[in-house]
Amino acid sequence: MSRVFVYARVSSEDQTTDNQVQEVQAAGFAVEPQRVIAETISGSTMAMERPGFQKLVERLEASDVLIVTKLDRLGRSAIDVQSTVKTLADRGVRVYCLALGGADLTSSAGKMTMGVLTAVAEFERDLIVERTQAGLARAKAEGKKLGRPVATGTTAQVQKLKAEGKSQREVVASSGLSIATVKRHWSPAHRVRC
Repeated sequence: MSRVFVYARVSSEDQTTDNQVQEVQAAGFAVEPQRVIAETISGSTMAMERPGFQKLVERLEASDVLIVTKLDRLGRSAIDVQSTVKTLADRGVRVYCLALGGADLTSSAGKMTMGVLTAVAEFERDLIVERTQAGLARAKAEGKKLGRPVATGTTAQVQKLKAEGKSQREVVASSGLSIATVKRHWSPAHRVRC
């Protein structure tokens, strides 16, 4: 008999996985609470490198079912998602995605869907790179300076306050600069590059 697991993931502590679990239950899947794996970690972390997901994979057996509400719960990279689904399919685990109409990603139709989504994601990524490069080239041609703006006078201001015996935190409080900026200009050997 197959067991049903849910993998619910959010990226930050101020988010909750409750909606994902409710969505799975609303789709008609009866999932025991101990088979709901909830994790707070960035989607850019490869699925097999996530502690919660690793523990889940160790528990999964052939004929088990893994449900995610959306593909991006498994990962943001189409290649990572595809690799993860293949790894689970090779172990006899079926992977269902509710956002794709509850499609079994390990079935023939699911594999085709994954292939199309991967191609679209790669196309989209290539378009973003092309637009970014074109925008940078246009800005350069117009004579615009690229990169972080030079913090003029900041080194002198930080050094003056440091010479008065103020700590980095006191400099932050009195100058309105960020701690990162103060640290960057704290060393007397620091030189602002143009």
